[in-house]
Amino acid sequence: MIDLSTQIGPKLHLKNPILTASGTFGYGDELADLIDLSRFGGIVTKSLTLHPRAGNPSPRVTETTAGMINSIGLANIGVDAFIEQKSESLRSFPGKVIANIAGRTEDEYAETLKKLESQEWIAGYEMNVSCPNVREGGIEFGAKPEILDRIVERFRGLTDRFLMIKLSPNVTDIRILAEVCQKRGADAVSMINTVYGAAIDIKTRKPLINTVIGGLSGPAIKPIAVANIIKTRRAVDIPIVGVGGITCGADVVEFLLAGASAVELGTVNFFNLNAAAEILEFLEEYGVAQGIGSIAELVGKAKV
Repeated sequence: MIDLSTQIGPKLHLKNPILTASGTFGYGDELADLIDLSRFGGIVTKSLTLHPRAGNPSPRVTETTAGMINSIGLANIGVDAFIEQKSESLRSFPGKVIANIAGRTEDEYAETLKKLESQEWIAGYEMNVSCPNVREGGIEFGAKPEILDRIVERFRGLTDRFLMIKLSPNVTDIRILAEVCQKRGADAVSMINTVYGAAIDIKTRKPLINTVIGGLSGPAIKPIAVANIIKTRRAVDIPIVGVGGITCGADVVEFLLAGASAVELGTVNFFNLNAAAEILEFLEEYGVAQGIGSIAELVGKAKV
């Protein structure tokens, strides 16, 4: 049997490499009656902000060829309500819980993180500095190296727990940003966030989402994610958590070979709630067929 466990830096050990992608699995407890949550190595929560957010007006999701465009706008109940309403159920989750944090300002990020530090069951944080569908904050924090340098250093000073920075492909060179994260003490980077996308109704001639441009996810962006992981793996030593268009076990192996130490399942959660179980079964069979003893033997082993 292949050892499915994976180590993401010195601070996070997962029983298997399958995480949920923020924004595609709620806060982690809503689907407990529909899916065996123990299948996941960890859950990344919906983005949490200091205050509740209603998000962008509808319509804010539309299906496209091989994917979907969303412009949710980080709608969430706010960090205080999250702690009050979700602590009991998430404390008993059999895997690791990673809180995704977003904000309009650097201070909002910091205050949200400080509040979450009171919850011992949270294993670490994914800082969303790369959301393409909010008007304030969002991608501007993760697109400029000088701003990212300052805020990652600030985040690192606020916690000793696992700290991962989610990076955007909507930049000139994602490697520069990953290097900044490594320099300022991040334990890992996750990539990629969604790609800019838009769709127009040819009958009404109007955009299919209210904000006109949103974030494209799903199988259509998988090659973009793989390319960015390959490039970044060559530039930094900290682990990479891969996300973007994964739908099956073969996709996961491809991400591992490209250089990811774990992956996040996103859009697939909307159309296949059994994806994690199917992927784990594939990985076990693949390991036996390939004579592989552990997931670690695959990471970064693509012949590129």
